[in-house]
Amino acid sequence: MIQPPASEGSLSLNLIEIGLTAIAVAASFAWPRLANRQFSALERSFGALARKKGLAVAVCGISVVLLRLAILPICPIPLPFVPDDFSFLLASDTFLHGRLANPTPAMWVHFETIHVDMRPTYMSMYFPAEGLILAAGKVLLGHPWFGILCVDGLLCAALCWMLQAWVPPAWALLGTIIAIVRLGLFSYWINTYAGGSGLLVALGGALVLGAYPRIIGRVRLWEGLLLAFGIVILALGRPYEGLLLCLPVALGLGRWMIRGKNRPPLGALIGRAILPLLIVAAAMAWLGYYDYRAFGNPLTLPYTINRNTYAMAPYFIWQHPRPQPVYHHKMLLTFYRDKELAAYYLIGGWKGYAQQNFIKALRATLFFAGVVFMPPLLMSRRVLLDRRVRFVVVCLCFLIAGMAIEVFMIPHYLGAFTVVFYALGIQATRHLWVWRPGDAPAGKAMVRFLVATCVLLAGLRLSVPAHDLAIPMWPASEWSGFWFGPLHFGVERAGIQKKLEQTPGTHLILVRYAPTHDSINEWVYNGADIDGSKVVWAREMEGTDNQELLRYYPDRKVWLVEPDASPPRLSPYPMPESASRGQGEPAAGQSSRTPLKPGDKSHD
Repeated sequence: MIQPPASEGSLSLNLIEIGLTAIAVAASFAWPRLANRQFSALERSFGALARKKGLAVAVCGISVVLLRLAILPICPIPLPFVPDDFSFLLASDTFLHGRLANPTPAMWVHFETIHVDMRPTYMSMYFPAEGLILAAGKVLLGHPWFGILCVDGLLCAALCWMLQAWVPPAWALLGTIIAIVRLGLFSYWINTYAGGSGLLVALGGALVLGAYPRIIGRVRLWEGLLLAFGIVILALGRPYEGLLLCLPVALGLGRWMIRGKNRPPLGALIGRAILPLLIVAAAMAWLGYYDYRAFGNPLTLPYTINRNTYAMAPYFIWQHPRPQPVYHHKMLLTFYRDKELAAYYLIGGWKGYAQQNFIKALRATLFFAGVVFMPPLLMSRRVLLDRRVRFVVVCLCFLIAGMAIEVFMIPHYLGAFTVVFYALGIQATRHLWVWRPGDAPAGKAMVRFLVATCVLLAGLRLSVPAHDLAIPMWPASEWSGFWFGPLHFGVERAGIQKKLEQTPGTHLILVRYAPTHDSINEWVYNGADIDGSKVVWAREMEGTDNQELLRYYPDRKVWLVEPDASPPRLSPYPMPESASRGQGEPAAGQSSRTPLKPGDKSHD
């Protein structure tokens, strides 16, 4: 992954967080009773709200939405700027056109890009859940990002509801407030389109793990439906990690149905399970139909076609790299070889394997807890022995086993287990709360000071202008940077797109990269209806291939974009004299270009 340098500010928010955390820990030992009266008054008010469980759930869901809307002047609606963003938006635009997939474009070789299938259909390579949410945001609220914002609110409400089943109400509310700050406001999950998939599967995980203990406690149709909806979200979002969460839940429910003391009569149990099972079955049938329309076979899952066409690096550690396929463009070769395959080779040998798994664990910890909530992890041993959350620990073990055999890990891959991390983290915080070294309430003071530090950091992130803060740029530490916000990402490409959309006529942009261009900074992306778009983005290729593209679009104004110029440059395209515009253009859906064979030269 690309790792741009941090913004050049006078203050490093990362260093501030580390320093304030150290001060909070030291102060808890030096002055364990500092501001005890003020903290106690706040805790009483906090507890009064937490005891009204339904109200607390609603407040969490509504507050994160209102807060994120309130800070739009500081953290505006994000612009797409990475391959995953554009791929999800292509899925959204496809659904908005009333299709599950698009016909392969006539000039598809010029439009090839990362994470997008061109054959057998033109479509995002990802599972459809995120695209459906973005489409719903566009239809209902006027912009795809508002779909992610609504999921953000639903997640925070569901997280509070889930935690109420595992820890006391006040602690459930505290854990959710921490998640609101860490994930709901200042993470790439809410501030990118690709990250929205993390929020979505986290919602699915919250429904599954929140329904599980309630079903065992008292079987009601309502909890069964929520469990079913959670499973559907996981299956349509990230089914591998969703399966890792659903397996222990299925085993736990099976054990309860066989040996549970409070299990209802079999007839009643079956009657309450029919509708949830039908919902899950209907979703699986729809996914099969989607796979058939998009990939030609109901058993061909998303990812499969794209990985088989372009990728060399495997997803699992026991698999071997694939032979290098034919690439028509240098940028594709650079991405799949120098980014993905290079990452795969880092796990070679036991030393590399151990090192990469340690990095995965550290990356996940930094993303979900940050530095400020690492001190409670000192209570991890007590949590592992705690009967109250033993099942949650079992779920964590399934995740560890599943991640240990995967090559790649980005925090949104772990979205389904967000509720597991917060349930165990808040239980560790409860153990820290009662910790009294030397009979002093140092643990209680530490919890108070750490929460206050988190609030202080959020205020600092909002009150100090972005140009005065050295905030790690995307995706610092491989998407796990602290306090991520949509600063200037994607502005240059979006500016060119907007300028040409406001210019009369239709336009064709040929993108020319410098030899040193970073392959993940991809500019060639289009909507579902390429030929019907006012602005079409394409790759510049060799002369005869460009002429074919120019003849296919005889009425478009042709531009050259050079993303690596400073600033990126837009200029009229120097038309070759040999390009007979309007002569012999291929029919729609056809291309006279001969695909390159192995050993042929790749194009930029």
